[in-house]
Amino acid sequence: MSHEELEACIKEHGKDIYSFCCQLTGSRQEADDLYQDTFLKMVELLERLDIKSNPKSYLLSVAVNLWRNRKRKFAVRQRITGPVQSMEEMELQLPAGERSPEEQIISGEETRQIRKAVGRLPEKYRLPVLLFYMEDLKLSEISGVLKVPEGTVKSRLFKAKKLLRKELEVVLNEKKF
Repeated sequence: MSHEELEACIKEHGKDIYSFCCQLTGSRQEADDLYQDTFLKMVELLERLDIKSNPKSYLLSVAVNLWRNRKRKFAVRQRITGPVQSMEEMELQLPAGERSPEEQIISGEETRQIRKAVGRLPEKYRLPVLLFYMEDLKLSEISGVLKVPEGTVKSRLFKAKKLLRKELEVVLNEKKF
């Protein structure tokens, strides 16, 4: 992969990768770091990369792996130093669309409730939900990103939807997902 191809890849998929990093980390500051580290890893591996088939999927898998490594290191440090503020305690605030103030408030509150519920899912359920619904990846692509069988991705999505439906049916007045 050349520098020009990497720049084109950043222009084409950069916003999607950043948005995914925001959802994954739950913090803009953490997302900035993860986003930067993802593309630094790409620069580091530039000479050995040949990701013409699906660069977005590859970038997402790099981001997921870097995030997992960070969480692992964070857990080790937390065991050594004691409890510190969790990386996931910071809430992400994204701007609302162009609608009336009432619609913005209602929609924004529903969105926050859904994001909080997704954020509370165990990571093994949260990652497939984010990749499927936010990044619009196919099951086979998610399987490649997470390095699990496609059937496992399907069952995790099913279980995650079941958990979310149960948690959100009261909050969202029993709306269907």
